[in-house]
Amino acid sequence: MAHHSFEEGAPLRQHDVSAPRPQRRRTLSRSTITASVAGLCALALSGCAGSANDGFLPKAATQNGVHVTNLWVGSWIAALSVGVLVWGLILWCVVAYRRRPDDTELPVQLRYNVPMEILYTVVPVFMIAVLFYYTARDEATLLDTSKHPDVVVNVVGKKWSWDFNYVNEQTYEAGTMAELTGKPGAEQSLPTLYLPVNKRVEFVLTSRDVIHSFWVPAFLQKLDMIPGRVNKFQVVPTEIGEFKGKCAELCGAYHSQMLFNVKVVSDSDYQQHLADLKAQGNTGQLDNTLNPEKVMNQDQSKIPSAGGN
Repeated sequence: MAHHSFEEGAPLRQHDVSAPRPQRRRTLSRSTITASVAGLCALALSGCAGSANDGFLPKAATQNGVHVTNLWVGSWIAALSVGVLVWGLILWCVVAYRRRPDDTELPVQLRYNVPMEILYTVVPVFMIAVLFYYTARDEATLLDTSKHPDVVVNVVGKKWSWDFNYVNEQTYEAGTMAELTGKPGAEQSLPTLYLPVNKRVEFVLTSRDVIHSFWVPAFLQKLDMIPGRVNKFQVVPTEIGEFKGKCAELCGAYHSQMLFNVKVVSDSDYQQHLADLKAQGNTGQLDNTLNPEKVMNQDQSKIPSAGGN
């Protein structure tokens, strides 16, 4: 291997890879990158600021949505409070009890403080008990179906779309699988669930084939749809508007396209939509007699009928 030597002060040759590279350009590049990242972070945070009070959840569009929001925000406040306390104590111990230059012995390896041990046993148990209480309370509220509904909709999940049976009105909308091509307007072909505003709606959830999950993010509530079983929950939509719905349970090849629209409208618009469905010949029900797997005996009483719950 050839060795090269250079006289002090002699200019470096162009092909010498050991030559020091200019630092100014690199410094500018790093500064630019740092400023760009900081700007993007600030932009992202400013975009999230509007929903910070809701714990970055969608704004609740139902009467019971506030229970979910409050439970979510309260849980995060408790978790972050504990985290800050624990991290702070860890950092304090690392700094206050670090090894000193003049330390010649190891510190005591075993030491007991009974009051302290009781404290850090009782406090976590108490916090978990409080969290369990509020979770159980809110879950019971969200799944309560004891009140008489104004509207009953049997939502049937199938690969990979939805059927909406308006039980009392004896009409339905049959959905077909979405063809999402990326072009504008594709959402208009999705099945659309119409609901009247400020009316109690009961969803009766069933499945024709595999496990699905009925989810409208703006309702802050979802529930599984299991073949042979019947699940129910009630909501009171409080905001007129259009919302997105989807399947929240991986159910096969086209799970991501198992979508639907939700329109919360005035009562007059809701009645008009039902009349339009009947005018199209959609009378009766696409009910659970079409399912390959029949509903279990213990759930037979949950199947809705016209004029009943």
